[in-house]
Amino acid sequence: MGGAFLEWALEAFSGYAAVDELYEGRYCVLSAVDNRQYKRVLYEVLDHDPRHGDIEAFLGRLKTALDERNLTLKGITTDGSALYPEPIRKVFGDVPHQLCTFHVIKELTQGILKAVATERERLAQSKPKLKRGRPSSKEKAARRLARKSKQIQEKISDLFQDRFLFVKRRLKPSERKQFLHITRGLPQLRKLREIMDHIYALFDRRCRTHTALGKLTKLRQWVSRFTWIGETLKKVFSPHLEKALTFLDDKLLPATSNAVERGNRRHRKMQKSVYRVRSKVCLEGRIALDMLRESRTEGRDHTTQALHKARRGGT
Repeated sequence: MGGAFLEWALEAFSGYAAVDELYEGRYCVLSAVDNRQYKRVLYEVLDHDPRHGDIEAFLGRLKTALDERNLTLKGITTDGSALYPEPIRKVFGDVPHQLCTFHVIKELTQGILKAVATERERLAQSKPKLKRGRPSSKEKAARRLARKSKQIQEKISDLFQDRFLFVKRRLKPSERKQFLHITRGLPQLRKLREIMDHIYALFDRRCRTHTALGKLTKLRQWVSRFTWIGETLKKVFSPHLEKALTFLDDKLLPATSNAVERGNRRHRKMQKSVYRVRSKVCLEGRIALDMLRESRTEGRDHTTQALHKARRGGT
């Protein structure tokens, strides 16, 4: 797609782009989307896994299209793939490169949930071994063990059923009360919730990147003291977390790559009806058709509104 479509896609270019890859069998679809206008600008279908040279050539096409229209790229957002940092520096220089906060927070929440799962396993191993059958009323020691085993199992069930309370961004008063209930006697699990609160505080738009990096340094020092956490929160020390804070210095720079991810989801949904079709020509045709329909959305909306007005006026 080019010519008239490219003119339409870039006529109100916001200056911010999102780039991502989508794998379709042995093919890979590269997409560049306006990250504020949600318009797909460019795409390319590769018949092999992308390499740095492919990404650099694709970004070069984007830079050429922008330069021809005297447009400037103010920021670019990608996921945590290692494919993008070097080609972006080669093509666009020191343009702000934001890593999608959704992907970064997802990795951190998975670490928290893994730590909770480890605690459930420890509780399961601490359950006393019971004899088969129900203990009689005379076997007081056995009945105490049975009650203890039942209490531990209930705690394990509560930790599994309400595990989302450890990673939810904001807890309602009732949810916080339930959280305190299921973690009674388990102070280490309450520390996990505190760590998650500090992680979410890093992405507060009210502060700047420099301030957030200072908070991150203190958070890492704090987490490193909890040796019992082990490898579950190693993502706190990942450089990806620092790159995910770039958006704090630019109020218009989107923090996520939802614009391009949404187009990828739409493409997968279309492909469900023709899953057996996996050729480069078919993939390019599908994406071109989707882009054509997207370019005509505004016209369809105006037509629909005009028809509704005419109908109301006629009645």
